[in-house]
Amino acid sequence: MERQPLLGDNCPDHVIRFYSNMVYRLAFARTGSKNDADDVFQEVFLRYVKKRPLFQTEEHRKAWLIRVTINCSKNFWRSWWKRKVEYLEEAPCFETREDADLHHELQQLAPKYREVIHLFYYEDLSVEEIGKILDRKKSTVRTQLTRARAMLRNILEEDCDV
Repeated sequence: MERQPLLGDNCPDHVIRFYSNMVYRLAFARTGSKNDADDVFQEVFLRYVKKRPLFQTEEHRKAWLIRVTINCSKNFWRSWWKRKVEYLEEAPCFETREDADLHHELQQLAPKYREVIHLFYYEDLSVEEIGKILDRKKSTVRTQLTRARAMLRNILEEDCDV
């Protein structure tokens, strides 16, 4: 596997611009809410700016940002605020009806399945990379992908029957 060189510089503005879509998509996939994804997004890049971690490759920086996004999302779900607050119905804005339907179906999956689906299909990570980031065996990631696909297939078939 060829290693990606680092971006031209470590300027936080460039890094944030380069990875903002990836971090936001993952935060949204994990929280299911635009406002909550915004909070996670801010927390991830705040940590990046405060810690100023050094990376040898761009692949390492990407993995770090994904891991921090997942951890911040987990912290969000455990937070006092999330347990005590009830939200008004929020309708996320999607470009197409298919995107909205897919989001609805994905939200029906358990977080561990949504996570691997998102990283595999939206972030184009290999099973091995996902395993490293999530600290899971490759076989576990493959099994979760297989189960997630089967669950999505069942959900989609049920929706077609209705």
